[in-house]
Amino acid sequence: MIDVSVRVEISSVRGSRLETGKTARSSGPVKFDVSARLEEKERRSGQIVVFFGLSVGTKPSLVKFELEGYATLIGKDEALSKMLEIDPKTGVPFVFHRVYQHSFTTIYLLATLMDTIYPPPDLLFSGERRVGAGTIDAKSEDKEVQSGDSVQSAQQAPSGSENQKW
Repeated sequence: MIDVSVRVEISSVRGSRLETGKTARSSGPVKFDVSARLEEKERRSGQIVVFFGLSVGTKPSLVKFELEGYATLIGKDEALSKMLEIDPKTGVPFVFHRVYQHSFTTIYLLATLMDTIYPPPDLLFSGERRVGAGTIDAKSEDKEVQSGDSVQSAQQAPSGSENQKW
């Protein structure tokens, strides 16, 4: 794919049960809603640092996971810019594929500790996708604020049979 090294540092993790008194493992189909944001914090030749926020909730409202942190992208300037672009196949910035790969393990461990369901590891990679309304802000020291689209999704839990929708 794109020849860029991505180092992810998670600075904040939060898991919340939204259904009290019940196990957070639903017997019926569960959709996962994802919202994400990126904000470019620093840009130098060969390196970009972005702040990310990732929120994964369920419908029905059983649990919500929230992560924040920084991703440091290292590579050639052209490849770095490509990583911030939206993947036309999924509607998700390429960098978020890597961020989610690193973040999934954290979400899985948190869900296990909370004895709740967790999103699939391919949540941002599979199914039909549509980009929702919102913004991804990219800022750098020498550039104006740019805006794009936010990432919002709903995906059935593995026990469900419907396609993922964006």
